[in-house]
Amino acid sequence: MVLNYPNGKPYSHKQSNTFQQKHKSKKSIIYGNRGMSLEQEINQSNTYYLESEIAVIHKKPIPIQIVDVDYPKRSAAVIKKAFFKTPSTTDYNGVYHGYYLDFEAKETKNTTSFPLSNFHLHQIEHMKACVKQNGICFTIVRFVKQDELFLMPCSLLFQYWDSQENGRKSIPKNEIEKAGFKIEYSLKPRIPYLKYVDLLIKRIEGENNEQTRF
Repeated sequence: MVLNYPNGKPYSHKQSNTFQQKHKSKKSIIYGNRGMSLEQEINQSNTYYLESEIAVIHKKPIPIQIVDVDYPKRSAAVIKKAFFKTPSTTDYNGVYHGYYLDFEAKETKNTTSFPLSNFHLHQIEHMKACVKQNGICFTIVRFVKQDELFLMPCSLLFQYWDSQENGRKSIPKNEIEKAGFKIEYSLKPRIPYLKYVDLLIKRIEGENNEQTRF
């Protein structure tokens, strides 16, 4: 199948982090959908939250426009050519206790830092726009080799992203440990990240109240 971007430029498998789920990467970073195990666990957790009427959070669909389809059989269709209609934003969004949540799920094989190359500019701009509307944005980060999971606030991501031209290209793991929340696995849900979202909301509201005082 031939894919093209909205500007007509041919899609390259080396550049995409979406359509390579079946290919193993030799790089130290697992981008987005390449690390399906984390996404599957989050999806299962979201199903639990939905069925328990705790939250409504879903994986965002990838916007693709199909332009050429082949029908080798009546019962089968093969997509021959398609376009990414618009750049994808973040992985998940939804509503929890009246709060709008918007977040990414990322994995890395690095042991001491989280590379900023996991993100694209349009994703950062999207999260910043959500924060301006009082949305709660964050990234669930898994350090694969240590099998450690963190909820990283968007404020830490923005800080390092905005200074990367004159600074480092990654976020130190110890900074994520200090500014974020380590997520402990459980049975139901497997990744109980909303418990840590509660802590993030309390922190944000506390900071807002402190600013209001002055």
